[in-house]
Amino acid sequence: MELSPLAHPPLAARDLTLGYAERTIVEAVTVQLPPGKVTVIVGPNGCGKSTLLRAFARLLRPRSGGVLLDGELIHRLPTRDVARRLGLMPQSPVSPEGILVLDLVSRGRAPHRTAFQPWSAADELAVHRALSATGLLQFAEARVDELSGGQRQRVWIATALAQETPLLLLDEPTTFLDLRHQVDVLKLLVSLNRNEGRTLVVVLHDLNLASRFADHLIAMRDGRIVAEGAPSAVLTPEGIAAIFDLACTVIADPVTGTPLVVPVA
Repeated sequence: MELSPLAHPPLAARDLTLGYAERTIVEAVTVQLPPGKVTVIVGPNGCGKSTLLRAFARLLRPRSGGVLLDGELIHRLPTRDVARRLGLMPQSPVSPEGILVLDLVSRGRAPHRTAFQPWSAADELAVHRALSATGLLQFAEARVDELSGGQRQRVWIATALAQETPLLLLDEPTTFLDLRHQVDVLKLLVSLNRNEGRTLVVVLHDLNLASRFADHLIAMRDGRIVAEGAPSAVLTPEGIAAIFDLACTVIADPVTGTPLVVPVA
């Protein structure tokens, strides 16, 4: 896939190769993310989904190629500049023991402040908006480690929202959650996208949740992108067989009409 010469996508990779130690995880990936959309990355365990997201967040330096943030190589940008443009919710984040919800969410304002800059009205407003959007105002003075799993996920999402970045990356935001909380978290993310126009990139395992909530799907296997596009174009029986070695049938979701993957026994 060639990167668009007409306009810079908010986030893109060009000939990106990534790895740890002697092992290559992602190889020669070129992709660009559609602006203002919810992109979901799917694929088998170990295919490179989280590794690609780490590179997008500038947590992993490429072996070759590069990540482009608004058309600029991300590793050449100042850290504070990146943090003002891109927020990350890592997989299974751990909060400091005993920290209050309000204190953790307030840490999202760090990129906008300096050691000599006092807490401002803009900071206060950003934190209030983040807590309100995630339904956490009533828990502001609660300890994070005393909340339920779904509530803790919302706290981390609120922390990322408080950064007020146009780009938001989320690695398995539904991990360890029951089905109800998985749906609640994804509905929250989609509402933030629709209401605020943020570009979201989410790593998910569940194909049917990905199908229901994604505007754009990226499917990976063995460190490469093997398909991308609308869920209806990617999640076909032939596509799923190529990605997962899984025989299945695909029907229309009776609620949303999106593809519903049914494995063949």
